[in-house]
Amino acid sequence: MATNNSMAGSDYLLQRKNLIIAQVLTMIFLCINMLLIMTFFKMRCLHGTARYILFAVTLLSDSLLLFLTDIMLILVNLNITIHVWLCTTISIPVFLYTTVTPVTLTAMTLERYVAICMPLRHGELCSTRSTVRCILIIHGLSSIPCIFIFCTFFASASLSFYKQRYLCAVEMFIIDTWQNRLRTAIYQIQFLIMFIIIVFSYVKILKVAKAASGDGKNLSTKGLKTVALHGFQLFLCLTQLWCPFVEAAITDADLFENVRYFNYMMFYLAPKCLSPLIYGIRDEYFFNALKKLDLLCYV
Repeated sequence: MATNNSMAGSDYLLQRKNLIIAQVLTMIFLCINMLLIMTFFKMRCLHGTARYILFAVTLLSDSLLLFLTDIMLILVNLNITIHVWLCTTISIPVFLYTTVTPVTLTAMTLERYVAICMPLRHGELCSTRSTVRCILIIHGLSSIPCIFIFCTFFASASLSFYKQRYLCAVEMFIIDTWQNRLRTAIYQIQFLIMFIIIVFSYVKILKVAKAASGDGKNLSTKGLKTVALHGFQLFLCLTQLWCPFVEAAITDADLFENVRYFNYMMFYLAPKCLSPLIYGIRDEYFFNALKKLDLLCYV
């Protein structure tokens, strides 16, 4: 009996330790994102470039997603139940912006492809007006899984169900097996399309990098590395779409908690630190704008 109590106590302490680590990392990433977002909005020189506009969209999307998923993580770990209608309100933007980030990364990859492989048409295809339209298209495409998931949920759930209290988790919106299969099919189709675009852009830029020479070669090589980082980040973002399916197959409670925590740290938090790296630190122009903002803050 004492052994069971000590094991339960150690599991409780481990759970709280994991929760605290997640909170610290979330706060760090949110602070970094807020600094970069502030840099974008303060520096008008960044407003006319498509990749920086899309970068700002990614930062805003990641920040909102981090904030909302962190709330859900706290509620689940502390076993706090909330009304279904409130959980639905929180979950709708979570489902939407879970997809917005990978779709935006795909658009940023296409922008790099146009800049390197079609430089004469870059100004036309990647103008500010075209970028705004692209953002609207990104949100339209990203809303497709969200619309299917919640339309099927609203059609299946009774009105009394919304007044009940549950732990706010993804599984709550999957009432029937066919809903889970539909969601899986939609995400797999999206993954396949974005994967093809990433690979196509990577191959095309690789050809240009091999054919180029001098400064052009350095530019193409840098663009190739950027697309490779986008591909890795996109892989992590899309893998998180499969996390609910993996977690649903686990029957052991302790293993489920460990796997869910690992998935959150690896596929929710980790991709968020790559966005500041790709366009915040690696990009010389944005990094100089960041340093100028720091100087302005001290003046």
